[in-house]
Amino acid sequence: MRKLDSLRFDARVRALTALSWTAAQTGDHFSRLLHWPWRENPYPTYARLRAGGPFATSRLGVRVAHAHATVAHVLTDRAFGVQAPQGFVPKEEYDVMDLSFLQRDPPDHTRLRKMARPAFAPRRVAGYRAEVEKIAEALLDSALERRDFDLMRDYAQPLPIAVISRLLGVSETDDDAFVRIGTVIGTALDGARSARQLREIRAATEELDAMFARMAEDRRAHPREDVLSALVAEHDGGGLSSTELSAMCRLLLVAGFETTVNLVGNGVMALLRHREQWDRLVADPGVAEGAVEEILRFDSPVQVTSRWAREDTDVLGEPVARGEQVVCLIGSANRDPARFADPDRFDVTRSDAADHLSFSSGVHYCLGAPLARLEGQVALRALAARAPGLRPTAVPTRRPTLSVRALSAFPVTTGSR
Repeated sequence: MRKLDSLRFDARVRALTALSWTAAQTGDHFSRLLHWPWRENPYPTYARLRAGGPFATSRLGVRVAHAHATVAHVLTDRAFGVQAPQGFVPKEEYDVMDLSFLQRDPPDHTRLRKMARPAFAPRRVAGYRAEVEKIAEALLDSALERRDFDLMRDYAQPLPIAVISRLLGVSETDDDAFVRIGTVIGTALDGARSARQLREIRAATEELDAMFARMAEDRRAHPREDVLSALVAEHDGGGLSSTELSAMCRLLLVAGFETTVNLVGNGVMALLRHREQWDRLVADPGVAEGAVEEILRFDSPVQVTSRWAREDTDVLGEPVARGEQVVCLIGSANRDPARFADPDRFDVTRSDAADHLSFSSGVHYCLGAPLARLEGQVALRALAARAPGLRPTAVPTRRPTLSVRALSAFPVTTGSR
C-alpha cells in the first residue's frame, strides 16, 4: 500500500471511529458495542437493545436485529443476502480478504459450497475423531509437564490449526508458519483497524497463497486423500478459478481456526467461573456434548454477522427497504429471554441450548459445524480428564474485537505435578 493510500485509510478509520464514539455517547447502543468498555462485556448492552423492541436502527445507518426471532428470520429469509444489491454500496477500495462462499450469495455460493461439502460430511467428520484425540493428548502431554501454562497458546490455538492442517494436507514442517499466518489472517474478520494491520493481513495472505500454490503443484504430481487434492482437481477440471481456489483455502483455514479456538477458550473460562459446571464435566465426561452447545449459546465465538436486503421486505412486520444493511447480533439472540429461560445462567445440562444461532442459519449455516463440535467435545473431555484441578492464575486477556469474541491469553495451572 502506498504511503498516500495508507494515510487516507487511517484517516477514514479515525473518522468512522469518531462517528461511532459520538453516537455511543448519545445513547446509541449498537455504536457502544464498537468501543471499550461496552465491547468487553456486550451482554448488558444486548439486554438494553432487546428492552427497546426486537429491531433497532443505529445512528450509524444500519438496522440491528438482536432478538432470537428477528435474527433467525433475517438469516433464513431469501430476501436477504451477504452481498449488497448492485448500486447501493460503492466498490470497496480496501477489501481486507476474499473468503470464498462465506461472502457470496447463490448461485456462486451454492456452487462453491458444494465443492467443500464432502470434507465435512458426517461420516467423514466422525472419522476425524481419533486424529483429534491424538492431537489433544499430545498438546496436553506438553502443557501439563509444566503445570502452569497458557490455555490459548498451548492448547486452544494449536489444536484446531493442527486439525485443519491435517484436513488440508499441510506438511508438519509447515505447521509453525500455518499457525503464525492463521493468527494474523484471523484478525481480518473484524476488519482492519489501521493501514499497518491491513498491510500485515495482506502480507500474510500472500504468504498463505504462495504456500497453497506450492502444495497444489505437489498434489497434481502426487494426489492424496485430502481436501486440497479434491479442490485442485476441481480447479484443473474448470470448476474453480485460481482466485476461487485461493479464497476457498483461506476460508477453510480461518473458519476452521477461529470458531474452535474461541469455543475452547470461552468455554473453559465459563466452566472455571462456574465451578460446579466444571465439576459436573469432570465427574461425567458425557456432559461434554451438552457443554459445547451451552458454551456456544452462552458466549458465542461469532457474535455478529450482517445481511443486505435484496428487495423490499419486512422482518416480523418491520419494513426493510432494498439496499438496507441489517446487522445480526448473534450473541444477543442467544441470550434472549423470549427464547431461553434464565438466559444469563450457564448450565451445561440445558435441554434447549442447541437452539442457539452461533453457526448462523439458512443457506449460510456453518459447513464446518460438525467438526467444530467434535473438536470442542474432544478438547473439553481431555482437559477435564487430565487436569481436573485446573484453575486460572490470572484474569484472561480479551482480543479487542466485536465480531469474534475471543481470548488472547488465559494463564492456568493444574494445581499439582
